[in-house]
Amino acid sequence: MPTILVVDDEKNVLELLQFILQKEGFTVELAMNGREALEKLGLMPSNETSLKPDLIVLDIMMPEIDGYTVQNKLNDDPQTRNIPIVILTAKGQMRELFGMATNVVAYIEKPFDPQMLKNKIVQLMTEKK
Repeated sequence: MPTILVVDDEKNVLELLQFILQKEGFTVELAMNGREALEKLGLMPSNETSLKPDLIVLDIMMPEIDGYTVQNKLNDDPQTRNIPIVILTAKGQMRELFGMATNVVAYIEKPFDPQMLKNKIVQLMTEKK
């Protein structure tokens, strides 16, 4: 089963995405902020083993370490730079902020339609096979 890491500081968003993605058969890992995500991915010191998800759903506005910083760290590391990222944000005009980042494959604005996001993730995972 493909693994998806969902990174968002809103617990209700994490729970909603976990529910709909697990229902689709995905393994879902959760992180409440950028620091927790980087620890899970092995890009910051922690006791956790390195997670290698097939896709990351990444919120931008989070405490401690924001999504923009997480995306940059992922892009800088050869082990994680090819993991596709779906940007989830309440802020508009993210395309300009991320420029030509090759690991960013989609932008979804909050509030989002859960069905539409699920369909986009399923489409991306199907294309990746």
